Amino acid sequence: MIPVLDLVDITKVYGDGDSIVRALDGVSLTVNTGDYLAIMGASGSGKSTLMNIIGALDVATAGQYHLDGIDINTLDEDALSIVRNRKIGFIFQSFNLIPRTTALANVELPLSYRGVKRGERRERAKEALAAVGLSDRMHHRPNELSGGQQQRVAVARALVAQPSLLLADEPTGNLDSRATADVLKLLDEMHDQGRTIVMITHETEVAQHADRVIVLMDGRISEDRLNR
Repeated sequence: MIPVLDLVDITKVYGDGDSIVRALDGVSLTVNTGDYLAIMGASGSGKSTLMNIIGALDVATAGQYHLDGIDINTLDEDALSIVRNRKIGFIFQSFNLIPRTTALANVELPLSYRGVKRGERRERAKEALAAVGLSDRMHHRPNELSGGQQQRVAVARALVAQPSLLLADEPTGNLDSRATADVLKLLDEMHDQGRTIVMITHETEVAQHADRVIVLMDGRISEDRLNR
C-alpha cells in the first residue's frame, strides 16, 4: 500500500552564508492510510515549516516528499495548487471562513474550485455539514455561529472533497474547553471512519487523541512514540 505521506531526509534552509538557518534538518516520516499523527515542538522547532511542506504550501530545499504517491518536488505551482485542492483538507486555528457567506457556501468552496456542478456540490456540502452535526446551521454566517461551530464548519469544508489527508493546524487553539472537547471528539470520529489525520499542536492533552506523536527539536525528530 502506498503511504499517504512519505518524507525522506527533508531539509529546509533559509538564508545563505553566515545567516543560514536550518528550519528542518533531515526529517524522515511515513504516514499510512488511517493513521492519526500529532506533531509537537516548541517555538522554533520546525513544526510550522514541516506543516507547510506537508501541506504543499512550501517546498523542501533537499529530500524527497511523496503525497499519496505523487512526487511533490517535481510539481510547479499550478500543479501544487491542484494537489492541495484534491489531496489535502486543511483545518486552521483561525477557521479561515469567508465572513459574508453561509456555512453551506463555505463548505461548497473547495468543490467550486474543482469545477463540480452547483447541484452536486450543494448536496455534498449538505452531507458534510450533517456529518459534523450542523444541518440546522447551514444557512448561518460565521458571525452567527460559536467558535466551536465555526471550527466544525471548517472540518466539513476539509472533508467535502474527500481528501487523502486532513491537515489540522492547532485546530483547538482558539476554542474554549467545551468547544475543544467537541472538536477533538469529531476528529476522533473522523479517524474511526478511516480518515488520515496529521495535527499540529503544542498541547499535550490534545496530542493524546492521536495514535502517534512526534516531537521536533531544532529541526529534527527528537521523539517518535505511540499513544496506544
